Amino acid sequence: MSAAAGSGRWIALVALGVAYACLAHYTNSRNGTETLGTVLALAPIVLVLLSMAWQARHRIAALLVFCIGCAALYAGWSMLSQHFARIYWLEHAGSQLMLCLGFARTLGSGREPMCSYFARMIEGPLTPQLARYTRQVTGAWAVFFALMALASTLLFLTVAQSTWSVFANFFTAPLIVLMFVLEYGARKCLLPNMQHGHILDAMKVVWKVPSR
Repeated sequence: MSAAAGSGRWIALVALGVAYACLAHYTNSRNGTETLGTVLALAPIVLVLLSMAWQARHRIAALLVFCIGCAALYAGWSMLSQHFARIYWLEHAGSQLMLCLGFARTLGSGREPMCSYFARMIEGPLTPQLARYTRQVTGAWAVFFALMALASTLLFLTVAQSTWSVFANFFTAPLIVLMFVLEYGARKCLLPNMQHGHILDAMKVVWKVPSR
């Protein structure tokens, strides 16, 4: 893929993400947006399940199950539209919790920490010092996503829906980017003799490699 095509894909993804965040916040902040809110809340789930069904080994059977699921959603539309904000919350807090568990489970005995894996994809074989550091960073990411899930849940339960929506739709991505920046700064301070790649290298690797 050319650099221009790669940049275009990133720009398109960012634009799509911003548009979705704005629409999601609009439905969480205004009355009478139940239909749009439900559609937007369910869209990521439906698209992920459709992708999984399409790529399944038994595609026809998987697609049939997917269609039955869609019919069930249609049948329960009235109830779903009354509680669409909970779907948003479950998606947001749930995704943060899944990321937390994804990083945390690689810290188990005999497993390669997630960040060690990413670093090896960029740097090649790791020195003992770098391996120890990337293990600590993996733990830091697990804690970060756990705190994000906790903050999302506490805000959803204690403040106005529109306030929670600001956090979920407009603060999540910047906070993740800030975490990357802070990690990059910590790495430069703690490993001054290491040749540091560009700060976007880690993001590119995360985007390209398959889930572990």
